Amino acid sequence: MLWVKAFHIIFVITWFAGLFYLPRLFVYHAMTPADDVQGLQRFKVMEHKLYVMTNLGGALAIAFGLWLTLVYLPTFMQQSWFQLKLILVMLLIAYHLYCGHLVRVFRDDRNTRGHIWFRIFNEVPVLALAAVVLLVVIKPF
Repeated sequence: MLWVKAFHIIFVITWFAGLFYLPRLFVYHAMTPADDVQGLQRFKVMEHKLYVMTNLGGALAIAFGLWLTLVYLPTFMQQSWFQLKLILVMLLIAYHLYCGHLVRVFRDDRNTRGHIWFRIFNEVPVLALAAVVLLVVIKPF
C-alpha cells in the first residue's frame, strides 16, 4: 500500500505543478498586447499542452487517491478532517475544469478579464494545497 501512497503523492505534485503554472500563463497571456500575434499564439499552445499534462497528473492523483480511500474507507470516512479534505479536492477538481474553460476562452480570443484577476485566481490552488496538507498531516478534528 505504500507504493500506492507514493504514486498518489507523486501525481498530486504533478497535478499541482500544472494548477500553479497554468493560471500564471493566463496572467502573462492577459498582459500580451493584441498586436503580438506570435506571442498570443505561443501562449495558446503552451496553455493547451500544459492543460493536457495537468489532466493526466490530476486523473492519476485522483485514481490513486480513490484506491487509498477504498482501502481505508471505514476508518477515514468517520473522520471530519478527511471529509473536509474530500470537499477541498472536489473544489480543486472544479477549479481544474474551470482552468480548462479558460484555456478554451483564450484559444478563441474571448478573454475579457485582466491580468490582476488572473493573479488573484492564481492563488486559489496555493491556499487549497496548504489546507489539504495541514488537514492530512495534523488531522485537527
